[in-house]
Amino acid sequence: MKILEYCMWFFGGTIVFYMLVVIISYSIMLATAMFDLRKRYRLDLSEYDDAHMDAFYSKPVSLLVPAFNEEVGVVDTVYSLLNLRYPQTEIIIINDGSTDKTLQTVIEHFRMKPINKVVRMNIPTKEVKQIYESEIYQNCILVDKENGGKADALNVGINVSQYPYFCSVDGDSVLDDKSLLRVMKPIILSDGEVIAAGGNIRIANGAKMQFGAIDQVQLPDNPLVIMQIIEYLRAFLIGRMAFSKFNLVLIISGAFSVFSKKWAIEAGGYSTNIIGEDMELVVNIHRQIKKKKENKRIEYVPDPVCWTEAPQTLHVLRNQRRRWHQGLIESLWKHKAMTFNPKYGMIGLISFPYFWLIECLGPIVELGGYIYIVIAFFLGKIYYEIAFILLLLFVIYGVIFSIAAVLFEAWGMNTYPRKRELLRMVLLAVTEIFWYRPLTLLWRCEGLVRFLLGKRSWGNMKRAGIAEKE
Repeated sequence: MKILEYCMWFFGGTIVFYMLVVIISYSIMLATAMFDLRKRYRLDLSEYDDAHMDAFYSKPVSLLVPAFNEEVGVVDTVYSLLNLRYPQTEIIIINDGSTDKTLQTVIEHFRMKPINKVVRMNIPTKEVKQIYESEIYQNCILVDKENGGKADALNVGINVSQYPYFCSVDGDSVLDDKSLLRVMKPIILSDGEVIAAGGNIRIANGAKMQFGAIDQVQLPDNPLVIMQIIEYLRAFLIGRMAFSKFNLVLIISGAFSVFSKKWAIEAGGYSTNIIGEDMELVVNIHRQIKKKKENKRIEYVPDPVCWTEAPQTLHVLRNQRRRWHQGLIESLWKHKAMTFNPKYGMIGLISFPYFWLIECLGPIVELGGYIYIVIAFFLGKIYYEIAFILLLLFVIYGVIFSIAAVLFEAWGMNTYPRKRELLRMVLLAVTEIFWYRPLTLLWRCEGLVRFLLGKRSWGNMKRAGIAEKE
């Protein structure tokens, strides 16, 4: 009995200490994000966009849209890119051997005709079958290639592109008309110091859309989707804003990110042998920066918005989350020598330890905390105290920070201005620790197991359509 008691005290104390470290870390990020968001809140973004419009002519951008079985949403994605307020762009849709009607849909909708085009093989890729050009929009190109995965499709897009910067956009995503202007702004104004930037990702389920533009944002009825909206707000408005301020960003979402083509090619392009290709490219660019001893930055910009479709069923969400976590672990493991390595500056001393301790191992420890609370309930007596402290810490971590992110959204970004919608989000955030959080922790632990077993299948990610049509 004594051994059981010591074990319970040890594990309980360890989890409590871990959660305190996590909460302190998030509190620092919350304060940093709040300060930065307050400064942005005072700016007139529309006036700021117009003031620097001329500067954008010097930085044309290639928009890359990798598409595998995206017949449901790819047309809206392309329309949103055609509607962008940006002086000079080209749109490159890369059909990655789709087995549905993605290729035919794009060809018919945008009247694509075959062309002969010389492609520089800066990055080795699967074979390109045919390149098409739109008869309606001269800046719109379609590339049909053998299936090789998203990373390979993006590498083909980089090879085909002609401009010095490229922006990757998922085939199920839609950009606001000023998104590219705003995500390119730090690159333009830094005079080349910023070589990559990522934008804000929002969930479009339930929104009303017409010709690739979001007309009206409204919360969907599905509680699972609302919880993902809250989760995205928390991850992007708190976590990435804080890391960006100190040039510690390791992940910028592949759904909407801009890179210097030169630096991306030098970093080897997107890795095709790893699931988390977006994180892998960012880490490889950081390595290149340190290798060349250059003063370059990778930033997250909260103002530009990319709307994407969120999973609407537990099955699809499970596949997504375990794949994300497996990709994170693969990249961290591949570059494990950077952890606590002063050679890589603050990236090695802060970013990598944070991602190992909190993002990678967090699900194991936190799920262990839930299990501890259940066991303590049955054992009773002295274990109630630690169980109560753990539950309180889970409420602070899982509920308070989520509510703070929702209120930040209303205060700084103003996407969900109606009080009724805000109240729904806050009330649902209170329930997070009882159902949504344990499920996502379990799925992330599955991602760890799959990494250890060497499994690499993506799972079914069937799309239902990004938004309601007008």
